[in-house]
Amino acid sequence: METYVILRDLAIIILAAKFMAIAVKKVKAPGVVGEILAGLIIGPCLLKLVEPTAFINQVAEIGVIMIMFSAGLETNLKELKKSGLIALAVACVGVMVPLFGGLLLYMAFHGFAMPGTETFFEGLFIGSIMTATSVGITVETLREMGYLKGRVGQTILSAAIIDDVIGIIVLTFVLGMKDPENDTLLVIGKTVLFLLISVVGGYLVYRLMKVVDARYPHTRRIPIIGLGLCFIMAYAAEKYFGIADITGAYVAGIVLCNIRDAEYIDRRVNINSYMIFAPVFFAAIGLKTDFSKVDTGMLLFSVCFVIVAMLTKVIGCGLVAKLCRFQWIDCLKIGVGMMTRGEVALIITNKGLNMGIIDSSYFTAVIMLIIISSISVPILLKVLYAKAPDPKEA
Repeated sequence: METYVILRDLAIIILAAKFMAIAVKKVKAPGVVGEILAGLIIGPCLLKLVEPTAFINQVAEIGVIMIMFSAGLETNLKELKKSGLIALAVACVGVMVPLFGGLLLYMAFHGFAMPGTETFFEGLFIGSIMTATSVGITVETLREMGYLKGRVGQTILSAAIIDDVIGIIVLTFVLGMKDPENDTLLVIGKTVLFLLISVVGGYLVYRLMKVVDARYPHTRRIPIIGLGLCFIMAYAAEKYFGIADITGAYVAGIVLCNIRDAEYIDRRVNINSYMIFAPVFFAAIGLKTDFSKVDTGMLLFSVCFVIVAMLTKVIGCGLVAKLCRFQWIDCLKIGVGMMTRGEVALIITNKGLNMGIIDSSYFTAVIMLIIISSISVPILLKVLYAKAPDPKEA
C-alpha cells in the first residue's frame, strides 16, 4: 500500500470518528458509540471510503493496548483495599453470573455442548464479553445527582474496579483454552506464573520507578519509560505465556498506578491515544462489522444477548448486595449501576475476532448492548433514586 493511501485513510478515520463522537454526545451517548458508527459509515457497509487493512488493524491493536494501559493506571489500589469484602463479593458474582449466562445463551442457539468442545469454548467466550462493567456513565450520573459518595455509589464504584480485574483474568483463562490441545492445568499454570512474575517483577519496577520519578519528577522521560514498560509487558504476556497482550498492558498500568506521576503518565499517553490510536481502534470495529452476515437469527441472538447481559448483572450483583444486608431498592440500584458496558466489551470481542473465535456479525450484539445500556442506566438510576434517595454528598 502506498504511503499516501495510508495518510488518506487515517485522515478520514480520525475526522469522521471525532465528528461522530461529538454528535452522539449531544444525545448523551458515549463517544465510543459515535466512533464505531463512523467506521460503519465510512467503511464497506455504506460509503466504502476506507477498507480495513493490515495497517489499520495493527494501529488499532496498539490503540487497544494503550487503552488497557490507561485503565490500569487509573486503577485505585487504595480504594480497592478500602472497599472490603462487600465490593469483592458483588464483583465476583457480577462476573460469574453473566459468564455462565452467556454460555447458556450461546448453547440455547447452537445446541448443548460438553466442556472441551468448540461450541462450549465459544459460548464461554460470549459469556466473557458480558463480564466487564463500564461505569463511566454510572459514575457521571451519580456525581450529577450528588450520590456518588454514598454507600451505594461507593459500592458500585469499588465493585466495578474489581470487576475489571476479574474480567481480565477470566478472559486470560478463556483465551488460554482456545487450542483444544492445550492442557487446562498448563493454561492455569502459565496464567498463575505470569501473575506471580508480574507481582514480584512489578514491585521491583515500581520501587525503581519511584526513585526515577523522585529524581526526574514530571519530565517527559517518565511517560516514555511507562509506555515502554506497557509494550514490553504486552509482548511478554503473549509471546512467553500465551496470554492476551491486553492483559500485560493492563498489569503494566497497575504496576505504575501508585507512583506520584501516574496521572501525568496517563495524561501524556492519552494525548496519543485520544488523537490517533483509540479513534482508529473503535472506527476499525465499524469497518470490520459485516451486516451481510446479520440474518434474522443473529438479530434474535443480539436481542437476547442484550437482555441476558443486563439482567445477569442485576441478578448477580443485586442478590449479593441483599446478602450483605442492603435494602431491596439499594440492591436494585447496585445491579442497575453495574449494567453498563463499554470499551472492555468491545476489546474482548475484537480479540475474539482476531483469533478466529467469532465472526464480525457478533459486533452487532455488543454495539446494541453498549447503546441500550448507556441510554437506559442513567434513566433507571434517576427513577430509583427519586423513589428512595440516599443522603446527599457533603
